[in-house]
Amino acid sequence: MGKKKQKAAATPAIAQLEKAGVTFTIHEYEHSNDDAEGYGLEAARKLGYDERQVFKTLMADTGDERVIGIVPVNGHMSLKELAHAVGAKKAEMADPKVAMRESGYVVGGISPLGQRTRHRTVLDASAMDFDVILVSGGKRGLSLGVDPHDLVDVLGATVAPIGTTNKSY
Repeated sequence: MGKKKQKAAATPAIAQLEKAGVTFTIHEYEHSNDDAEGYGLEAARKLGYDERQVFKTLMADTGDERVIGIVPVNGHMSLKELAHAVGAKKAEMADPKVAMRESGYVVGGISPLGQRTRHRTVLDASAMDFDVILVSGGKRGLSLGVDPHDLVDVLGATVAPIGTTNKSY
């Protein structure tokens, strides 16, 4: 009598969407450690999605709290705009070790969903231009397609213009 084996794709992110009754799609691809373009851009290319429709999850520290920013993979997060969106004076990127510990995920697979510690979350306003956006499903090589309105509802997220789309990586 062993433990019941879970499906390979079952992650806390998927569990949160299922519990909320949200419709979503699962997109898996073979992640390559040799890919120099970055996790999000790799996901967009391998899954055949527009880079503006695939979003990365970043953690920042305002000094008082850590907050999550979700921005398109073809740009960067404006720390100034993120701070403004949460009413803080400033924000800086959180230490990756802290981000992994508090989210429960590894860098490159951090999902805004199902995090170990709940954080205030801000979704870049550009997400609302799409019927579906892709976010990490909680591990490298796993993305979830979800309506951005549903994502905002499930996360209790704020929508604000926090992304920049310059091409200098």
